[in-house]
Amino acid sequence: MDFTPTEEQAAARDLAAEIFGDLATPERLAAAGTGSDAELWKALCAAGLPGAVEDVGLLGLVLLLEEQGRVTAQVPFAASCVFGLLAVAAHGTDEQRSRLLPALRDGTSIATGAFPARGSVVADEAGALSGTVSWVPWLRDATHVLVAAADATLWLVPVAAARVEPVELTAPWSAGRLVLDGAEGERIGGPRAYEDVRATARTAFAGLQAGVCAGSVARAVAHTNEREQFGRPLAAKQGVQLRAADAYMDTEAIRVTAYEAAWRRDAGLAYGTHALTAAWWASEAGKRVVHAGQHLHGGMGADLDHPVHRHFLWGRQLDAYLGCGSEVLEELGQLIAGQDETAGQQGPPGDSAHGELKEGTA
Repeated sequence: MDFTPTEEQAAARDLAAEIFGDLATPERLAAAGTGSDAELWKALCAAGLPGAVEDVGLLGLVLLLEEQGRVTAQVPFAASCVFGLLAVAAHGTDEQRSRLLPALRDGTSIATGAFPARGSVVADEAGALSGTVSWVPWLRDATHVLVAAADATLWLVPVAAARVEPVELTAPWSAGRLVLDGAEGERIGGPRAYEDVRATARTAFAGLQAGVCAGSVARAVAHTNEREQFGRPLAAKQGVQLRAADAYMDTEAIRVTAYEAAWRRDAGLAYGTHALTAAWWASEAGKRVVHAGQHLHGGMGADLDHPVHRHFLWGRQLDAYLGCGSEVLEELGQLIAGQDETAGQQGPPGDSAHGELKEGTA
């Protein structure tokens, strides 16, 4: 394993850090309320960052999302790249790729995902979908939504063909309630596409959580070094140092597991268990870190307008998105047990008998 960024990945990460750092300021975030920052999205698209994800791979996307998470920038970057660009590139037909990818690359089309699969959404033989998804992140910004039906098939639906009702989440993710009443969708991929896109999403959002946690720790370190009590900085107290150290180590665990899962997918290796491991760390460790960040700010951390509170809200939202820690752990256990039961069976890595995924599995 080698997680050292390539020249292209490092350049994209540095450009993203510059754009997010310049535009996703606390003042602009406060002005955006619970909606997205349209000007920031335009800046990212003008820089070609959504389209660059095809070249830098999932590991590159994780690096970009870390930079977004550090400042909790309110743009549908992760959702559009995972549920739009990467999903269509990996599982779409040649015709779908040529028709859909150009607009996803330049940001004129924005995708999101109604994930994970819910029993409330069904598709008939003609591809008409019916059902309701109680909340979908970034739905109010999206032009297309990748819907996971009850049978784990994937359907790309124009948002204009559905009914969208605004919903407020813990984090300000411009979410909506998706109501499908015979909306026509086009099938994306084969029987394994859902598992691959879900694993890709879990890895990407774990990278976003690593950034959220890194930002929370950085704010806590700055605060405890500046804030004094009895003539000494709070950071000089051993209890504060230990709490911050634990948060740092948890953040590194989220980061390295996300890197490994992303690297394996880019290399075409089995990565299903690795994506689940990253998701578990993002959930369990992520909520510990954002709680610690808020706690280390003392009473200021309880201020809803303080920047660190945004990290707390994002961390708690990501904690449960695509499966909370206990759900992910159960799924991981079942996957490992299934691998043990089929250990002597024939089949390539990534074959369904092994319960793992490889890049491009459809």
